[in-house]
Amino acid sequence: MNNTSHITIDLQIATKQPVPTQAQFEQWVNAAIQVHLQDAEICIRLVDIPEITTLNETYRKKKGATNVLSFSYHDMPDETLLLGDIVICADVVIQEAKKQNISAESHFARMVIHGTLHLLGYDHDTDEKANIMENLEGKSLQKLDFPNPYA
Repeated sequence: MNNTSHITIDLQIATKQPVPTQAQFEQWVNAAIQVHLQDAEICIRLVDIPEITTLNETYRKKKGATNVLSFSYHDMPDETLLLGDIVICADVVIQEAKKQNISAESHFARMVIHGTLHLLGYDHDTDEKANIMENLEGKSLQKLDFPNPYA
């Protein structure tokens, strides 16, 4: 696996004991993530509007269809890291791509990257978190030669 992971660690030290450096923690977290992600498992389910609507209303308590939902399994002990499920509504993605005048392929790529970032623990429920997640999403898309929707 390549070293493109971007991990930010907020190291809070609440002890007077000597501890490793910030750089050491970052190095270890990066190593652990790369090792686990080599064996990670994600289920991607492509669905239509009725199924995504039911899932959105049941699990997010939001009415109507959405483009992508992620269901993380961070707490499940397993030898293979099961990150979770990504559910993508093909109808919504295609409609959004047409409205945004971009290729459906590009928009599907964005939904997969967006969903995967959620499974890795990223979120956009505050402006600060959204900026971090959008930055990672945009960089990932650019590496794949897709346009950065946030540029």
